[in-house]
Amino acid sequence: MSGAYSQLKELVGLRFQARELAIFRQSHARSLLAGTGYSPFKGRGIDFEEVRAYQPGDDIRSIDWRVTARRMKPHTKLFREERERPVLVLVDQSHSMFFGSQLNFKSVTAVEAGALLAWAALQHSDRIGGLIFDEQGLSEIRPKRSKKTLMHLLNKLEHHNKSLKAETISHQPQDNYLGRALRHARRVAHPGTHIFVISDFQQLGEEGFRHLSRLSGHCELMAIQVTDPLESELPTPGRYDITNGMHQQTINTRSRHLRQEYRSRHHRFQNSLKNQLASLKVPLLELGADQDTGSQLQAWFGSRITPRRSV
Repeated sequence: MSGAYSQLKELVGLRFQARELAIFRQSHARSLLAGTGYSPFKGRGIDFEEVRAYQPGDDIRSIDWRVTARRMKPHTKLFREERERPVLVLVDQSHSMFFGSQLNFKSVTAVEAGALLAWAALQHSDRIGGLIFDEQGLSEIRPKRSKKTLMHLLNKLEHHNKSLKAETISHQPQDNYLGRALRHARRVAHPGTHIFVISDFQQLGEEGFRHLSRLSGHCELMAIQVTDPLESELPTPGRYDITNGMHQQTINTRSRHLRQEYRSRHHRFQNSLKNQLASLKVPLLELGADQDTGSQLQAWFGSRITPRRSV
């Protein structure tokens, strides 16, 4: 899809492209809930792990009597339990995302990324939920392993996306809506939840970073930054009339000093964001709104994780 707004029909159609996203091939779930993702926790489960000497507190039902008889000491079997991996996608639909110079608006790319990750998680039999947020508030969908829940998430994504309009931009000071969404995620995310934060991170700030830091202590985080080429480099030298839907202004991009300052300000912002996330060991993926969202995600996850074969 491409353009200023997403369509539910197209978000549903992304389920086919999501089959190529092997987003959880090499990592382990840490949740204490039973499910279908492998966990580093050991206990009673389906897959045999090892035999070791019996220790006080071990379940006597797991004693391996053959090994016990052979070694003349009690030994018990350990199993690798299967654990469920809740997945939460946080999708920014604020007005800073309502911008695009080529293929998509950033808000549409963010919605596409959220939908693709949600489909990939459900196809991996994980529980999927989300938080879609803007300046006015947020919509919460609690994680469930259910296509009905995923469709509810897609409907909310489309609703928030289509609510973005130039005339609804507020010129009043806004609170830190990204920080607010991350604070809410701290309240609802169980330990071991895999959280994808999809935003341009222009409003991360100290509050948002503090909540990210707390979340990284017990959840698996990934930051997905949606960008547009025009944010890093001004267009070719010339005079341009620009508008936000309410006001119009003319800019002159012939000034070398203006072009350099614009480029430098973007680099400073990017370096600051990368350093903050690196300090928390949170991976950062940059998604260009000028390119196909699915192809970018496939390239990223394919370079880190070997995709499973299609069935």
